[in-house]
Amino acid sequence: MATYAIGDIHGCWDTLQDLLERIDYSRRDDHLWLVGDLVNGGPESLRVLRWARQLGDRAVTVLGNHDLHMLAVAHGAHDLKPDDTFEDVLRADDSDALLEWLRRRPLLHRRDDWVLVHAGLLPQWSVDDAVDAAHQVDARLKGPDLESFFDEMYGNEPRIWSDELEGIDRARLIINAMTRMRCVDNDGALDFDYKETLAGVPSHLRPWFDHPGRESRDARIVFGHWSAVGYLHRDRVYALDSGARWGGKLTALRLDDRRVFQVESHRPSHFD
Repeated sequence: MATYAIGDIHGCWDTLQDLLERIDYSRRDDHLWLVGDLVNGGPESLRVLRWARQLGDRAVTVLGNHDLHMLAVAHGAHDLKPDDTFEDVLRADDSDALLEWLRRRPLLHRRDDWVLVHAGLLPQWSVDDAVDAAHQVDARLKGPDLESFFDEMYGNEPRIWSDELEGIDRARLIINAMTRMRCVDNDGALDFDYKETLAGVPSHLRPWFDHPGRESRDARIVFGHWSAVGYLHRDRVYALDSGARWGGKLTALRLDDRRVFQVESHRPSHFD
């Protein structure tokens, strides 16, 4: 019996099957942590979403930015982008049930000193702070007024945390931190422009997990989202998005002994 965290799947069903075979996954005995972005990029978002839902309490899934984008499109708050690949979900006979299940996934999951989140935690947050923040947005996503919430969800402001933030400004920053963040500046303000490798991070920025004042350093944090970084283990953080949607790899981390498993993506490479 083991717990495996799996990086961003992005509708890459065949690659996911290879990884489950690689880890000798047992649905009866093993537990999965899915780091979000189940959909969009690969060709089979519907199969991935159905599979994840059918796992029931044998898996934990947190929301990623692509999952939220699909929900916003489904609720008429945003338009499909030319490269979106989740129309199979929107057209499916069980679309309503799948979308209802997805919107009830949390932004963050904590077990003991482990934390699962799609992108990261703001440097100003302790784990307790982050759990409270995530619960505030989870409640909004489970509420009745999704259309107006998604209408106001998009945007890059505010960029820096304050306990005084309220309403949609507070919710938007929480969502952006937990589903879109890569780098912050010295004050802990979000940067949305830099998306490349760690080696090229501009001097005025730093990866969120390297901020010297980060309040969550005692936790083991599993996240995805930053595909240019690939698999990374440093200072109790584990980055698992190794670019399956771009022709890279799909990664699993066995939490019990921190062993890493990877398979090559079936997608054509965009890294060349």
